[in-house]
Amino acid sequence: MKKSQSNINNLPNTLSIIRLVFIPIVVICLYFPGKLGSFLAAFFFGLAAITDLLDGFYARKHKKITSLGKFLDPLADKLLVSVTMIMLITLSRIPAWVVILIIAREMAVTALRGIAVVEGKVIEAHSLGKYKTIFQAVSVVCLCLHYQYLHIDFHVVGMTFLWAALILTMWSGWVYFKMIKKMLI
Repeated sequence: MKKSQSNINNLPNTLSIIRLVFIPIVVICLYFPGKLGSFLAAFFFGLAAITDLLDGFYARKHKKITSLGKFLDPLADKLLVSVTMIMLITLSRIPAWVVILIIAREMAVTALRGIAVVEGKVIEAHSLGKYKTIFQAVSVVCLCLHYQYLHIDFHVVGMTFLWAALILTMWSGWVYFKMIKKMLI
């Protein structure tokens, strides 16, 4: 086994773990009503989202891709977005049906990728999935902010990005489904 495959204590894996640590911090911040709690939730969610960009970039560039990282990175991403969106439902900042569709798509794609792995196939990330992730992150940051700052209504901005994220989420889910169907037939 290569050194990068066996070394689970590398920077990308540490960044994924940091992303998991940010989840309860974001949740706690959202429990505090008003602009300060919302701002802090958006700040910590934004930091966590940046670690997602950094860990993937660093892992590829320095060949630090590990089996743990392949599991931990998407898990941390899905948990961060899902938990934060669920909290935003409780604050009436996001429609529940949108969150249900997004989480259902994530679970379905993960399951389909699992089936492909059992069949000895690997489904690489599609560019639509990457755009979906970016739009989801921007929408969640804005919906966490929620209030007006510098005359910008962040709830409106967040909802605009959320609709785009929903379209990309469903579209990329369909693309993954077609890719996996083609591979397995």
